[in-house]
Amino acid sequence: MTAVRQRPSWSTVVPLASFALLAAIWGSHPKGLAAAAIALFLVGAVLAAVHHAEVVAHRVGEPFGSLLLAVAVTVIEVALIVTLMISGGEDTSTLARDTVFAAVMISVNGIVGLCLLVSSLKHHLAVFNPEGTGAALSTVITLAGVCLVLPRFTTSSSGPEFAPGQLAFAASASLALYALFVFTQTIRHRDFFMPVTSGRGPIDEDGDGHADPPSDRQALISLGLLMLALVSVVGLAKIESYAIEDGVAALGFPHAFVGVVIAVLVLAPESIAATRAAAQEKVQTSLNLALGSAMASIGLTIPAIAVASIWLDGPLHLGLEPMQIVLLFMTAIVSILTVVPGRAKPLQGGVHLVLLAAFIVLSIQP
Repeated sequence: MTAVRQRPSWSTVVPLASFALLAAIWGSHPKGLAAAAIALFLVGAVLAAVHHAEVVAHRVGEPFGSLLLAVAVTVIEVALIVTLMISGGEDTSTLARDTVFAAVMISVNGIVGLCLLVSSLKHHLAVFNPEGTGAALSTVITLAGVCLVLPRFTTSSSGPEFAPGQLAFAASASLALYALFVFTQTIRHRDFFMPVTSGRGPIDEDGDGHADPPSDRQALISLGLLMLALVSVVGLAKIESYAIEDGVAALGFPHAFVGVVIAVLVLAPESIAATRAAAQEKVQTSLNLALGSAMASIGLTIPAIAVASIWLDGPLHLGLEPMQIVLLFMTAIVSILTVVPGRAKPLQGGVHLVLLAAFIVLSIQP
């Protein structure tokens, strides 16, 4: 009997095809239909990258899985920011700030709100560990305050930016705080970040709904494809940088909306993974993903951009606008009130989603 040959899956084909496309068109600046086609490959590469990160994460287990996914997403985010800043378009001085702030708002309000809403509607209450979630939230708030709010009020520079010494401090403090959180999450108090059961049955500790973790061989293959997909994302983002900015301008949106586009592109697969976990009553895994992404967006992106700014021309404006500071303050207060009880009703999810909607509307029409 002839063995049936298994066709390669989309998650294998897309990274290979995206990398081949990148090699073929490197150095060009396509427009129109060509740019739209390349954008599809870019989105596919992002989806494939997060898929393979999830496979590897499934192998190493929770909370290491959430940490790996957050870092993979941040690598993509940094690559998109730097490539767009290198492209030399207008107003790139605020691109890092706008993208990081958008990632925080989408993660803390969008992903968290959607997950709480889905889980509480399906299981009556969304149950999670307030100790672990509170530690993650306090880290996010501190990072956002130091890196995004303080530059608006410093006086060493004329604009909403840090002086070189201040930027070095903010970058070092961000890395130190992120490293301390990772130590807390994965070693010292790992149990605070494990899925919580509400008493209606066991929780799947694998973290993504699959019955069995992948083999070592499968995990290594996914790790290689993850690296290939990340390289493809970096290269295709560089090629698409002009098209992204032209598209935002054609819609009549402020240039700051480019940051929202980048954050949405990067966090869409993460949102799907977190919502799926919430539907399976693994809200803690969802919150690990959401807050971990927000934390990595600041704690890893700002240091990377600080180093890149040595070679980039122009200022690096990190200070938020007054309206953005108000939204961040409201988000912090609402998030604290959500986390303290350790369980949430649909109302809490709705409140977070309204804050996200306010952010989107005011980004389009400040």
